[in-house]
Amino acid sequence: MEKSSNKQSMDEVQQIFDKFDKNGDGKISCKELKNVLRALGSETSTEEVKRIMAEIDKNGDGYIDPREFALFYCGGGSNGDDQSDANDLRDAFDLYDADKNGLISASELHSVLKGLGEKCSLSDCRRMIKSVDVDGDGNVNFDEFKKMMKR
Repeated sequence: MEKSSNKQSMDEVQQIFDKFDKNGDGKISCKELKNVLRALGSETSTEEVKRIMAEIDKNGDGYIDPREFALFYCGGGSNGDDQSDANDLRDAFDLYDADKNGLISASELHSVLKGLGEKCSLSDCRRMIKSVDVDGDGNVNFDEFKKMMKR
């Protein structure tokens, strides 16, 4: 069972990587990274994009390859610094929490996924939220988000 779960998560990582890799060349450039961050609603400066790139681009070739992306996505992107991990999680949560009320609603999730070109309905987003909504309020709070990201 563990093996199929790992395979599924690697497929998920590849799908997310492909969303970033708009030209399909097998690597993510600074420009592609900045465009995805913009689609998520984050007006990230060029300097900040370069800093993010430097953190993920372990071999220093100026691109994020699938292996580097998988390491970052699966929690290996911050050199094991717990504070940096917490900050990265908070930044990711804040990208989804458009109204800054500390909760991710189905409509906020839908808006972000639509911005990334995902084909999913609002009811699909409600189902995604329900699958991680421990307290049953119809939203994802930061604690629920952290648990979901550690799966």
